[in-house]
Amino acid sequence: MPHAVKPRRSALYMPASRAGALEKAKSLPADVLIFDLEDAVSPDAKETAREQAVAAANSGAYGPREIVIRANALDTPWGHDDLVAIAGSGADAALLPKVESEATVRQSAVLLDRHGGGGVAVWAMMETPLAMLRADAIAGAGHRLSALVMGTSDLAKELGAFHTPDRLPFITGLGLCLLAARAHGLAILDGVHLDLSDDEGFAAACRQGVEFGFDGKTLIHPKQVAPCNAAFSPNPDAVAEAKRIIAAHAEAEAAGRGVTVVDGRLIENLHVEMAERTVALAEAVAARRG
Repeated sequence: MPHAVKPRRSALYMPASRAGALEKAKSLPADVLIFDLEDAVSPDAKETAREQAVAAANSGAYGPREIVIRANALDTPWGHDDLVAIAGSGADAALLPKVESEATVRQSAVLLDRHGGGGVAVWAMMETPLAMLRADAIAGAGHRLSALVMGTSDLAKELGAFHTPDRLPFITGLGLCLLAARAHGLAILDGVHLDLSDDEGFAAACRQGVEFGFDGKTLIHPKQVAPCNAAFSPNPDAVAEAKRIIAAHAEAEAAGRGVTVVDGRLIENLHVEMAERTVALAEAVAARRG
């Protein structure tokens, strides 16, 4: 059977300097809330944002949502204090920006441990060419790392690339990070869609992310949550097919056969594992709704 599946279909960035945004997040159906201390916060609001993010994470007011706090980089004036604060915040994870080496992940984990954050996972933003080239090493940085998050906006800037509908400029980077994440058993989230007026383009980007194999997508506005959740949730037909595959395989095994046929397709162990994950995700999503 697969490991416990945690829905991460939608991960919404919320500027932690805006108390109203943190309050609104309590009612949003995002699977993951990322309280941002970095890009969305001006230098003069960094400390306020940190205090408000920690208070929100400690409040227990966000139900089953996974709470992640994006810190500033360790080489900034705020990064060290951000991680110290996150260690005692009750957040599920600390998101590290612009990770370019496994050393950054390990250094951050040590700092979290030193300040009582042994239960806080580490997530890594992958948003520079060097990160793409070092994706395997970063993904293998240790057990505390549990997810990679694509930062396609910064990556576009670094590459001098354009945001095209097919996202061809990012295919190499997305592929390298997906390979690294799966090789090391990590979750991986797709980058943001910046054009809030482009509903069709957003839907296409979500479909593409599902087809690539991402667990979910990072978002910049609450209006994107519902369609993103729908895109990354197993549809009823897929769940029904997965259950048929599991049942048929169990029947074949009981009869001493290693393979069987479902709907005209040969079914082997690898198909059963995929089916089990589909059913587990559907059940986790249903539990989240409940």
